[in-house]
Amino acid sequence: MAWRTGRAFNEGRAVGKMAVALGPSGWWQRWRRRLSAREVSRMLLLLLLLGSGQGPRQVGAGQTFEYLKREHSLSKPYQGVGTSSSSLWNLMGNAMVMTQYIRLTPDMQSKQGALWNRVPCFLRDWELQVHFRIHGQGKKNLHGDGLAIWYTKDRMQPGPVFGNMDKFVGLGVFVDTYPNEEKQQEAQKRRYSPGVQRVFPYISAMVNNGSLSYDHERDGRPTELGGCTAIVRNLHYDTFLVIRYVKRHLTIMMDIDGKHEWRDCIEVPGVRLPRGYYFGTSSITGDLSDNHDVISLKLFELTVERTPEEEKLHRDVFLPSVDNMKLPEMTAPLPPLSGLALFLIVFFSLVFSVFAIVIGIILYNKWQDQSRKRFY
Repeated sequence: MAWRTGRAFNEGRAVGKMAVALGPSGWWQRWRRRLSAREVSRMLLLLLLLGSGQGPRQVGAGQTFEYLKREHSLSKPYQGVGTSSSSLWNLMGNAMVMTQYIRLTPDMQSKQGALWNRVPCFLRDWELQVHFRIHGQGKKNLHGDGLAIWYTKDRMQPGPVFGNMDKFVGLGVFVDTYPNEEKQQEAQKRRYSPGVQRVFPYISAMVNNGSLSYDHERDGRPTELGGCTAIVRNLHYDTFLVIRYVKRHLTIMMDIDGKHEWRDCIEVPGVRLPRGYYFGTSSITGDLSDNHDVISLKLFELTVERTPEEEKLHRDVFLPSVDNMKLPEMTAPLPPLSGLALFLIVFFSLVFSVFAIVIGIILYNKWQDQSRKRFY
């Protein structure tokens, strides 16, 4: 993972600071005489683990650091998830907690499930790492449908888009395992051109302001920002997906080859996402099915330097959008009229109608008088 090279440096720095704090002039020397050698070694090990696990990690060679945000993260053991009112995560539908993973949907037909964070995210720049697994008994192209990772305004809203609502507001990243459009083309005995056909499973991304529908029959092609092939089914090693959002730049990478290296998938500049949305993941099965499991979700806050010009350009937005991509505008429904407003509209309409009728009668009488004078 190329942009993780600063971890050893930061861990060494944390240990160095600890050594200074525990130096000959510190309180450690006074307490060490009262402790046995085994107790001393245990305390040192505990302090080293705490020091290396809580501090920031440098990302790449630039001035970017990441901090794990536990209120938006989930990992084993999944204590209280879906059952405790104090849990940071909610389950929905057929999702269930297992000892080693959270199963969104089992390998059964017509199931859907979701996992949603209860805490809205107000981070400016962030990175979400998803550890997942998709597997089942189905053979080639006889499995489905996939899972989605969400950063949206609304949460816990079941629907047809991988188990979530259609016309969502926010970001959706889809791991689609069944080629609906390809099967329709085959049924119609039509062929794809080489430059159009996609190989499944396929990862794609979509930004929506609530005005767009996900075209399930075409696998989201009309609204996707980009995508790549990702062979993720029935693998015997871990599969990961990472979503990074830094300086309005959306990057999606994957580690699905068992090499512990990130591989680029999608990169889109000019993505504008509001703060205060929710993270979640969902899945759905239809006539075909698969096990869709989530092992962990880890969100990191990224601290990056911005120039004054970037600060002006990167102001908060209130509706998702993508530069150079026209999204249909949402028209807010008009508020209903109050009783007084409705009465005034009807009253003045009647007054105007009576006034128009009177003016019409006067003009008609004058026209008749002029006609009589001409006749005589």
